[in-house]
Amino acid sequence: MVMWRPTLLILSLLGLAAAAQAADYRSVDVPAAILYDAPSQKGKKLYLIKAQTPVEVVVRLEGWLKVRDAEGTLAWVEARSLAERRTLVVTAPQAQIRQSDKPEAPVLAELDKWVAVEFIEAAAAGWAKVRHRDGAVGYIRSTQVWGL
Repeated sequence: MVMWRPTLLILSLLGLAAAAQAADYRSVDVPAAILYDAPSQKGKKLYLIKAQTPVEVVVRLEGWLKVRDAEGTLAWVEARSLAERRTLVVTAPQAQIRQSDKPEAPVLAELDKWVAVEFIEAAAAGWAKVRHRDGAVGYIRSTQVWGL
């Protein structure tokens, strides 16, 4: 009769753990960030990523973050190279910023693959409100970008 209480507690804790594991996206805040194979400047330098590139933080160590990029590659970066400001990157061959979150809305800008845009807020299901560096503000399909 009292067995439901421990079960309820376990289910509540699992729900909290799932909420705490929500994706943590950041963007590169320096002209180019070096990604390493280990959390140390003595580690092997793997590649550079340019300013505004979004990454997903998967592990935190003092001064270092293990991140995943849009292609799924995992690497370490100095935490000071990233900002909490969110950006998205186009992963489709081409994407459109539209005037509203409707597929038939007028197109404000056409974007090529790997172009970064600033994430403003979530919109209707399947859409995000974004700002392009040239000033266009509108909506982009979530299936055309990475970083949400």
